[in-house]
Amino acid sequence: MESLKGQLLVASPSLLDPNFARTVVLIAEHNEDGAMGLVLNKPATATVADSAPELEELVDAEEPIYVGGPVQPTAVIVLAAFEDPSAAGLLIRDDVGFLSAEADFEESADTTRHMRVFAGHAGWGPGQLDEELEREDWIIEPALPEDFFDDDAEDLWSAVLTRRGGAFALVARMPLDPTLN
Repeated sequence: MESLKGQLLVASPSLLDPNFARTVVLIAEHNEDGAMGLVLNKPATATVADSAPELEELVDAEEPIYVGGPVQPTAVIVLAAFEDPSAAGLLIRDDVGFLSAEADFEESADTTRHMRVFAGHAGWGPGQLDEELEREDWIIEPALPEDFFDDDAEDLWSAVLTRRGGAFALVARMPLDPTLN
């Protein structure tokens, strides 16, 4: 299968795993060794000030930390839009990537436009994501620049499905429990 790096995975309504129900995942890596991504639409109640005060000079202290996924939940990952893409520790697409763990924070503040802090990430072993795609657990959608740092992240799942149109737009408005409809 072709690499999905830089694409979005939108959880299908049938994906009920509490880690991924109604999530939108940005795929950062996808190759024969597996895949890695970040859940973009799960803000935590903890703020940057609460959980990663060392990052306050980069990100507003009152910004929430986002739950990037169930893998390594204590690891901190900073997703950024870079003025100079070569400054990224790992470039995902165009000018969006991860801040390097060795980055100088003062310098990074000058070379980025947007940043968001994540705790943990999503990960798949070799062939695992491909199996989930075959089961139609995920809907693949091209990412738009506004998806990465959306101020209304909790509504991103519905917004991406609505953008896709057709039956997906109907699904986007479906309640979590259809029996309540």
